[in-house]
Amino acid sequence: MTGESGDGWVEGPDGARYWGRFGAAGLLLIEPGGSVLLQHRAAWSHFGGTWGIPGGARHRGESALDAAVREATEETGLPHGLVAARFESVLDLGFWSYTTVVADAVRRFEPRLADPESIALRWAALDSVEALPLHPRFAEAWPALRARLEADGPR
Repeated sequence: MTGESGDGWVEGPDGARYWGRFGAAGLLLIEPGGSVLLQHRAAWSHFGGTWGIPGGARHRGESALDAAVREATEETGLPHGLVAARFESVLDLGFWSYTTVVADAVRRFEPRLADPESIALRWAALDSVEALPLHPRFAEAWPALRARLEADGPR
């Protein structure tokens, strides 16, 4: 069981703001054909209009996996029991952290716009991701994530 909501901003020493009072987590979900699920962020959201992965604030005491799956379910209609975790990649800034949970979808599903945080959802081939206007932090993380996915191969 998790505690209080993590919804809220954290301000870094340089004044930059980060969403999630207890950090944040996102789900990089790979379907059996090798495509990844991407979210086109609503214009009003932080770095709106960019593509990234479903995710958001962690609740107090919530694991990164639980937070990433909860947020992806809220945002994409991810069916229960579909996720098989592979690995996690953590950006730790000392005062705030973001965990990318990389996981396989045991089967492909049709994502649906389940809340107003997204303007589109799509499955994208690995080699097409960087052609999109990406959320800046996802753009920074993507080359290493892609390399690891390609090295691990399909599951």
